[in-house]
Amino acid sequence: MPTAQQLSLTEDESRLLQLGLTEWSGPAHCTEEFAVAMGFDGADDLQSRSVAIRSALLADEALDPLDWARALMSTELAFASDVVGSGYEWSTSTGWADDITIRVLRSIQLKLIRTVAPLVGSRLGTRPPARV
Repeated sequence: MPTAQQLSLTEDESRLLQLGLTEWSGPAHCTEEFAVAMGFDGADDLQSRSVAIRSALLADEALDPLDWARALMSTELAFASDVVGSGYEWSTSTGWADDITIRVLRSIQLKLIRTVAPLVGSRLGTRPPARV
């Protein structure tokens, strides 16, 4: 398991990730499948891990790479998707305008790409091998 990493996020960047995770307890509607696609074990795990990840972000603590990926993808989907995420309700439920959200989100993406990208295909976006 990769070790926890502390990334230097601005206050706005940390706050945006916290808001993105919080949206799954509000206007965003997560299915089991979407929760798994975002790196959680399911919808219940999304709820419980979101609390822990938000607390770590608030305390400026290190996160393991998978938790960084979970925070990022949760925020991306909550913001952008009107089907499963907050979509059009984002600015109403978070108080963040779309233009500010996308600018801060792009900044986070640039900081996290090296941490998150190696997980794609090994821990994210791939079904576990079939058990024989």
